Amino acid sequence: MVTERLTLSGDLLDANSLSKVLDLLNHHGVSFQTRRFRIGEFSSQPSFVDLYLSAPDLATMRRALADCRSHGATFDISEVELATADMDGVLPEGFYSTTNFTTHILVEDALVEVEHIEMDCGIRAWKEDSGWRAETCPMHKVKKGDRLVVGFGGVKITPLEDEQRDDQEFRFMSSDVSSERPKKRMIAHAADAIRRAKQEGKKVLLVGGPAIIHSGSAPLLAQLIAEGWVDVLFAGNALATHDIEANMLGTSLGVDLSTGSSGPHGHTHHLRAINRVRRAGSIAKAVASGLITGGVMYTCVKQQVPFVLCGSIRDDGPLPDVITDNVRAQDTMREHIGGVGVCLMVATTLHSVAVGNILPASAKTYCVDSDSDTVIKLTDRGTHQAVGLVTDCEFFLTELAGNLGSAPV
Repeated sequence: MVTERLTLSGDLLDANSLSKVLDLLNHHGVSFQTRRFRIGEFSSQPSFVDLYLSAPDLATMRRALADCRSHGATFDISEVELATADMDGVLPEGFYSTTNFTTHILVEDALVEVEHIEMDCGIRAWKEDSGWRAETCPMHKVKKGDRLVVGFGGVKITPLEDEQRDDQEFRFMSSDVSSERPKKRMIAHAADAIRRAKQEGKKVLLVGGPAIIHSGSAPLLAQLIAEGWVDVLFAGNALATHDIEANMLGTSLGVDLSTGSSGPHGHTHHLRAINRVRRAGSIAKAVASGLITGGVMYTCVKQQVPFVLCGSIRDDGPLPDVITDNVRAQDTMREHIGGVGVCLMVATTLHSVAVGNILPASAKTYCVDSDSDTVIKLTDRGTHQAVGLVTDCEFFLTELAGNLGSAPV
């Protein structure tokens, strides 16, 4: 499908311009959706309509738009401008900055989908024997001689359709983020999205924070991984550290998970756990040697579920598997983003926003946190598709595991 945006303004009703344009679109087999429609209240105020069009091919779209032009329709169907990078790691001046929506570029009369879409990147384009290809290009990956899109012409964005947002049935609150929403229904809805993703051969990504371990919910997450519901885990040093601490010493940040009390020298437990894993060489080696015998990281290793642990400046240790180079950590996460159909962001602000920045808007995203600010920050930074659940991670994971039941077929 080829999409385009068409606008009309002026005396649309009395001059019958809108009706004529819609008739022409129907004649050419171009479907349309009205996004904005403002009627001028006085004769001196023009009316305005904004239409999103869909056609089966570029030739059909061109014919329809050409016929609509005589009725005052305005649109942009120009081709992209490409500029050559003059040095590594620097985008050309005036580069096009991507969104996380599905994007195409028009080049040499071909509409080319931009691969690996994510926000805040450039668009690299190149020609192969089979035709043109394009992909997002983070700034640090630019190589001298790359051809990149500059300006806005020829770039086509396909926004999420309202009816494609599965959370719409729950949007009876005026706020996008509310602690008063029916959480059990929303979690059941998330479970349904996970089932559909698995049936379609897509991956489920979980982005987790250490509160999962502190709250005693590690067995629930390990169960979801063991049963095949989670395909990739993104986290930081803390989740992995306290998960391993809990397995070795029965505590999380020194707090006994069975009694809730802090024992003598409990504040050193996580450091002892890190030190033992560093001696073993890696989490996988610690599992193989019998040093780690259960928990989230153990289950990831045993089930061969990939995990990416991204470090921060405050990390203790860190564990040997933690990637401390932030740029390399981003690129490693990018290697696992392809094919993600559902992303669960649970009890982590920093990692939720970081993953949201590289996630396409087409991925169903559920952000779970006891603090509404986490969900607000995520959506404010561009992850508009995120459904916010203001609740604690233990309740969420308990309900989710109960809704999913047995392993996927």
